Amino acid sequence: MPKPLIIITGKDGQLGFEFSQIKNQYSNQFDFLFTNRNDLDLMNEASIEAFIQQHQPKYFINCAAYTAVDKAEIEKDIAFAINATAPLIIAKTCASINCQFIHISTDYVFDGEKKAPYLPTDEINPLNVYGASKALGEKLSIENNPQSIIIRTSWVYSAHGKNFVKTMLKLMSERDEINVVEDQIGCPTNAADLADAIMQIVLKLNNDNAFKHSNIYHYSNTGNISWFQFAQAIKEIANLNCKVNPIPSAAYPTPSKRSNYSVMDTSYIADDFGVEIKDWKESLQSMISRL
Repeated sequence: MPKPLIIITGKDGQLGFEFSQIKNQYSNQFDFLFTNRNDLDLMNEASIEAFIQQHQPKYFINCAAYTAVDKAEIEKDIAFAINATAPLIIAKTCASINCQFIHISTDYVFDGEKKAPYLPTDEINPLNVYGASKALGEKLSIENNPQSIIIRTSWVYSAHGKNFVKTMLKLMSERDEINVVEDQIGCPTNAADLADAIMQIVLKLNNDNAFKHSNIYHYSNTGNISWFQFAQAIKEIANLNCKVNPIPSAAYPTPSKRSNYSVMDTSYIADDFGVEIKDWKESLQSMISRL
């Protein structure tokens, strides 16, 4: 009997890359097919449908997204095509072949007005085009496939690709002093931990066909910090001498509005799937030591 197939989009991104690093641990149970935009064009609705029908996956994990937050303010159509229309087509096609759709979303769906960690059931109110496109992607996925699982995550970094951790390491090794925003609070997510968590979910779903959970989950490492505190921790772990100055968001204006608070409550994913969630600093340490 053939093994269930897992299709993972966004193989060149941080999360897609981390899946490729752990796939051998699951090769006895699953086959994997990784795609990038050359293999599967998410701007082409007909090709998405044809690709899924051709390969007949049991699980489809959508790690691909338009993530250029500031650029999205100008490239609105592209952001919505990739972050909203593509998930709709994937969700609908997955529903037609009884394939479990897992879609990655973001803390950018929230406006930051809450002062306690956001629950998956809290009202969303995105502040920018990127957040709005991801929010619509969530809605359309669930409307077109009620079995869809949405996983919102935040401040993702990895040993692969571009991210805050690698940018800080580079700047701190080149400069004597840098400025980092101190009034935006959230929680970092090591993409390797997120990939592990999603595979725990897949294993659980594979062993228990009765789907009885909520649709939306939150995943980040535990704790909550500012970007400034994150930078300080990177400096300390990497043993660098650069001076890090805290600055307000107002001193670093961006084309797209950011929320000041996006800490998410991760208890649902831990309760429903037994996912273990590591402390942010421990995870940061393990990623820096990998580099």
